[in-house]
Amino acid sequence: MLLGHKLPDFPWDALAPYGATAKEHPAGIIDLSVGTPVDATPDFIQQALKDSANSPSYPVTMGTPELRTAITEWARLNLGATGEFGVLPLIGSKEFVAWLPTFLTSQSVLYPEVAYPTYLVGAMIAKSGATPVGIDASHWPQADLAWVNSPSNPTGRVHSASEYQSAIDWARRTGGVVVSDECYLEFGKTVTPTSILAHTGGDNKNILAVHSLSKRSNLAGYRAAFVVGDPQLIAQILEVRKHAGMMVPLPVQKAMIAALSDSEHVAQQRARYNSRKDLLIPALEAAGFSIDFSDAGLYLWATRNEDCWQSVAWLASLGILATPGIFYGDATHIRIAMTATDQQISEAAMRITSEVSAQ
Repeated sequence: MLLGHKLPDFPWDALAPYGATAKEHPAGIIDLSVGTPVDATPDFIQQALKDSANSPSYPVTMGTPELRTAITEWARLNLGATGEFGVLPLIGSKEFVAWLPTFLTSQSVLYPEVAYPTYLVGAMIAKSGATPVGIDASHWPQADLAWVNSPSNPTGRVHSASEYQSAIDWARRTGGVVVSDECYLEFGKTVTPTSILAHTGGDNKNILAVHSLSKRSNLAGYRAAFVVGDPQLIAQILEVRKHAGMMVPLPVQKAMIAALSDSEHVAQQRARYNSRKDLLIPALEAAGFSIDFSDAGLYLWATRNEDCWQSVAWLASLGILATPGIFYGDATHIRIAMTATDQQISEAAMRITSEVSAQ
């Protein structure tokens, strides 16, 4: 392996047999695993992309002035960002998570104990040491880079102001970089999430916040995201990306401007996800599941205090595919995505309820 480390097996391959079981259900599979958006990209965003289809020139890696302005204004209004900060468009957030330790030549990376697996994979690609850590940054060891994730994927847990402050204090004490993955920030349910940038007091040194339009605006297929924060770090990252040709296509940049100019479609999508949770939670609880955290985002984090694969298998027998928590470092929970139609979520709830009634 040229990387010097063998990457873990791609986790979704292990889920394939359960997907095959779910597909055998007479009424078909309801896939609540990967979390791929199914709701339509808003028409006005599609139109912005279409209007920019004649795009023969190379796009600018740093983004057009109009896009940088749109991100900057959005960050001030929605993140509470103050002081001096830079912005940079990304080809989706996953590539940034995977390559950031390489961009920063990080030798040591901290990531949450229960977490999106790409934090670890990015450290492995960079041949960095990787250490899972708890929420309380006062106990973190010295490192070059630390990830925080709020709202969390997979748990939907939201960081408190004091937890953010602890991470910021760690960055200032150690000189390490803290990167806050905030891709589900606008999908609060029982808690209203905040950005780490709202807690820096305008001193954004060694602090970055990553945002995506994949779920916010149903643009997963566009690969549209951006990073906001320490302008010196962003300038350093930009130089690497320029050499590597990591450019967001110009039509996508135009679509991003349109998406960031409107909040109503985001409110509508948030309401969709939250209403789907409200439909599914009672059925899961009737089946013996407890719902932990799930305060924000688009997932339910559920457990019956059994091996997560048992829970996955039980749902698969009903034609419902969920994700085992072991993919994220927890062997007893499952993650259930709200990225299915209202009708499918209602059908999933009915199947679960019917099975419970029949027992």
